[in-house]
Amino acid sequence: MNALNETDLDPDPIAQFARWFDEAKTAIKDLPEGMMLATSNPEGEVSVRAVLLKSFDERGFVFYTNYNSRKSAHIHDNPRAALAFWWPQVERQVRIEGAIVRTTEEESDAYFATRPRGSQLGAWASEQSKVIAGRGDLDARFEELSRCYPEGTIPRPPHWGGYRVIPIYFEFWQGRTDRLHDRFCYRLREANDWVIERLSP
Repeated sequence: MNALNETDLDPDPIAQFARWFDEAKTAIKDLPEGMMLATSNPEGEVSVRAVLLKSFDERGFVFYTNYNSRKSAHIHDNPRAALAFWWPQVERQVRIEGAIVRTTEEESDAYFATRPRGSQLGAWASEQSKVIAGRGDLDARFEELSRCYPEGTIPRPPHWGGYRVIPIYFEFWQGRTDRLHDRFCYRLREANDWVIERLSP
């Protein structure tokens, strides 16, 4: 892969991420929007899982989930999160850290309306992260909901919606030979004021 120099970087990390994300989408067929989300509870017990990036802009990075899930419990008690994108086809990684807040009800409604009907029903059927007796209970709940909503609009469940990670730190990693990779971080000093630093690999 090509070297990554500070002169290659956009001074705005959102713009830099957008550039790399577009290149990842070109190179990667399946789920370039997949990202790892790390959260922790107040006791410092950390949990990580894969989620899908649904949108991003200068306000932050958005994904959607069940508000009654384990991750949501972590977020409620300790509203900090870290994201990691790994794109092996282009030997790149991006890490993001920051605060995390819920999206607006309007944003969640708008995204929910774009989901496939089965996914909408699934958001109602699943009590995410809760112990269940067996798969049959979940399938029966889904079938019951399918009969309740045979056609027409399915409302968004009140326990389902979006979160936005508001970044204060980015790291862009470019793979190089001999494990002498290129790493740059962006640290937010104050609003719209990012300092860029090269890190040792």
